[in-house]
Amino acid sequence: MFTLNFFITLVINLLLIGGFGYLMTRKNLLSYFSQGRWWLTWLSVAIITLMDELTSIFYAPGEAFRIIGINAIAFIFITSILVRILSSRMVEIAEILEFHGIKGGGVYSFSNLTLGPTVSFIAVASIIVDYVLTAALSTVSAIENGLSFFHLSAMAKFGLQLGVVWFVAFLNIIGIKENAKFSYMIFVVAAIVLINLLTAGLLHMGPEQWSRAGSSFTNITSFLQNTNIFSGYFFLIVGISSVILAYSGIESVVQTASLVKSWKDVGKAYIFLAVTTGIFTPLIALVVLSSNINFSVHETDLITQFAKIIGGAPFGYIVGIVASILLMMAVNTAFVASSELLERVAHRYGFHWIIKTNSRQSLYRIHIGSAIFYSIIIYVTSGSQMMLAEMYALGLVASFTINMGSLLLYRYSKGTQDSRAYNTSRTVTLIIFVVLLSCFFYLAYHKPYGTILWSSVTVIFLFVGLRYAEKRAPERKEIQQTDQPLNMIFYLVDSEAEHLNIYFRRPQEHAPSVPDQSSVYVSLYHPRGGIPEKIAPNHFRFAYSGQSVYQGITEILYALDYELPHKKITIHIGWPTSSWFDRLSTGVMIYTLIHLPRQFPRFNFVVEYFGKEKELKK
Repeated sequence: MFTLNFFITLVINLLLIGGFGYLMTRKNLLSYFSQGRWWLTWLSVAIITLMDELTSIFYAPGEAFRIIGINAIAFIFITSILVRILSSRMVEIAEILEFHGIKGGGVYSFSNLTLGPTVSFIAVASIIVDYVLTAALSTVSAIENGLSFFHLSAMAKFGLQLGVVWFVAFLNIIGIKENAKFSYMIFVVAAIVLINLLTAGLLHMGPEQWSRAGSSFTNITSFLQNTNIFSGYFFLIVGISSVILAYSGIESVVQTASLVKSWKDVGKAYIFLAVTTGIFTPLIALVVLSSNINFSVHETDLITQFAKIIGGAPFGYIVGIVASILLMMAVNTAFVASSELLERVAHRYGFHWIIKTNSRQSLYRIHIGSAIFYSIIIYVTSGSQMMLAEMYALGLVASFTINMGSLLLYRYSKGTQDSRAYNTSRTVTLIIFVVLLSCFFYLAYHKPYGTILWSSVTVIFLFVGLRYAEKRAPERKEIQQTDQPLNMIFYLVDSEAEHLNIYFRRPQEHAPSVPDQSSVYVSLYHPRGGIPEKIAPNHFRFAYSGQSVYQGITEILYALDYELPHKKITIHIGWPTSSWFDRLSTGVMIYTLIHLPRQFPRFNFVVEYFGKEKELKK
């Protein structure tokens, strides 16, 4: 016999599956081609941030409850509103950066624009601390949630934690990273599982749980009504500081702004986050923290154990697996983001030795250094989720504070002349800045381990900044030498042949040295690996920094299709014969290339391999 709860759950799942199914049929859902390059959609960057932000639900509610008890429920709701106001300022920052021709980089780029290159190293230090603690905390939480129903010794857990860190580092060193489509598929699975968890939690709440949740709000209201303004303000600062980790990762949209076409996409991404995590995170905290679960025993695997209570052991295992996957993706995000940030800084100030790449254009030295640093932090803290969370909160609030301080300084010095389409109240921004600065001072005083780590990294980066900072970043010689698609078009236009051949070559593969007017050889390279040597006049080199090889190929094909409509064109793609690592990466690329014939039905496509001729023995 069907119950009301079963019917509600069934309807929600059908709506979820139907909604995601409809989205999958939409063209250009995650990326699109415009103005000669590929862009990510606002949904893509929103999902990247959402996946990062969602991981915090597996450790933030438990940590918040440990510090302020049942009041954590109300403060997570209050902080959600604060973060939404903060997000509107992030959109404003994105527009200001775009006005100045800067896209991406987040707090580092904006503080560099506002405060200058040297002082911006404080922002770099705060971001690096965030990435380090994101990786360490996510690693610890991944093991705690994934193995929630297994009893392991402390040494075994430490071994698994190191295994996660170095496994993710190894994937990055050999050049295998997740892409937007992979993140989207994980998002779909995670969304279905977590929405079912929230639905089951709400349906299982009885009068006692609702009363406990309501007491969180009445406690705060009663305290504020019966105390003076200074004690009330301190009470709010303690509460916000205790739950701020629930919204870690919110700044990622601004940091990835270079991947979207306009700051307006950043605004849309933040609206999406407001109606997803902005609502989901407070609600999941409400149902979990108001339950009868033993918080002192299950502080590190609170969500997984709650899933077991309301859905049985199988559902608990599913939530634990999803938690581990999401948290491991957060570790990977920390590796990728920290390497991109350090590469940006190293290029600017000439520290080229640290950004030396291997044969797969991976910043292996940064990845190895990051893995060592992450491992040291996990060892020093003994894998304590509590200690890591306390340290993480300080760096997170520091980056928020620097962003708002820089925005205030910029706005009060230049007004709104650079942002006529989107600007926010400077008074409200000032209030947010004061609140965040107060949270920073509270955390710095009460969380000494976080203060030591943040201060140490800041001193190191300031020393480097004061000693080596320069006014302008050195130009990238490789990008200056790269060819333009029109150079290749002009070369082919002069050909009298009706049939043209386009050969795509990897940077390690050489083009024939004999010029052929009807054929061109294209090498797609990453600036990290340097520009390949130009072998012949019909050899063209194109950089694909900031996009995939597939997107680089389609840009060239769009140009050919538009400029040479009267020519018959055959596209030749080589057959991978190198190491199995390269074949694995190339295989993923080939999987995307099979869609090219539908995009360019006028072209011929050939994946080919020509055998080497053996010398005849006399």
